[in-house]
Amino acid sequence: MSYTTIQISAETRARLAKLKSYGRETYDDLLNSLLDLVPSGDDEGEYTGEFRASLVRSLSDFRHGRTHSLEDVRRKLGIK
Repeated sequence: MSYTTIQISAETRARLAKLKSYGRETYDDLLNSLLDLVPSGDDEGEYTGEFRASLVRSLSDFRHGRTHSLEDVRRKLGIK
């Protein structure tokens, strides 16, 4: 297996280190475990890589409060 180097901030590396299951777990194993959490498909078939990435971005947006509730949108648009 070949390896590559990626650039991440020290903050990101520290966050990843906190997620390790055990001290000697490699970052490759950790990242693969995290990637396995992203659903690969549903009853209708496999998701594209682009769609899977959008699911992760959407979840991040939701967790960081970068979304609007349906009620907020209705109020802003004047819809009852």
